[in-house]
Amino acid sequence: MRAARRTLTAALILGAALPLALLLVWSFSLRWYYPALLPQEFSTRAWEALLAPSGQVSPALRGSTWVAGVTALLATLIALPAARQLARERPLTRAVLGGVILAPLVLPAFAGVMGVQVAFIRLGLADTPAGVVAAHLIPATPYAAVLLTGTFEVYDARFEEVARTLGARRAQVFTRVTLPLLLPGVLVAALLAFLVSWSEYLLTLIVGGGQVSTLPLLLFASAQGGDYALTAALSLVYVLPALLIFTLVAGRLRGWRA
Repeated sequence: MRAARRTLTAALILGAALPLALLLVWSFSLRWYYPALLPQEFSTRAWEALLAPSGQVSPALRGSTWVAGVTALLATLIALPAARQLARERPLTRAVLGGVILAPLVLPAFAGVMGVQVAFIRLGLADTPAGVVAAHLIPATPYAAVLLTGTFEVYDARFEEVARTLGARRAQVFTRVTLPLLLPGVLVAALLAFLVSWSEYLLTLIVGGGQVSTLPLLLFASAQGGDYALTAALSLVYVLPALLIFTLVAGRLRGWRA
């Protein structure tokens, strides 16, 4: 059993690392033609262009980080009360309400985006970072709500009652009892909301109108340009922050019980 587990772990690590290794090789390639297993010529051209002070990577990275961070925070705050109420409902009511919450994820993406764009133009939110964040909340909040519902299902609210009987105020109960007990689930929900926003392309393109620069927009533009080395370097820059955040959170979650 232990040997099988080690084999499975090694296979998973290899499966995750192999695409990144190929992207790394691509990013340093200057000429790489079939059927060669390795590039015929290597170069740092892509990374030099990527890290140039006058390049577009830094603004796009800052834009992605800001939009995804604010989206994760707001989505988690919105999902917390909704998830708590869902966990208290009967199974049939929970299924109906859960379906309503998940409805934005079922609708055709392009049709939904166009409706959001029309509404945001009237509200003055189109082509603004705030509008992009509001648009990203549409797919991010349902994921956070579903995850937090599962967390609240195993949460014992009697701890809050004990804290109140001991004289704790409502804010103290939330910060010293509720939040610490729910922290693993909240952290995972926020991480997922962050990743949903981090990888969002269509909503950012249409609602942002090209005025809000993010890494997915820059990555798609590079891929359409046919520069595979630059696209590979951008892909690594795009993936590594998410992997770093996930690694840090996973390390903290090992010692916690949700």
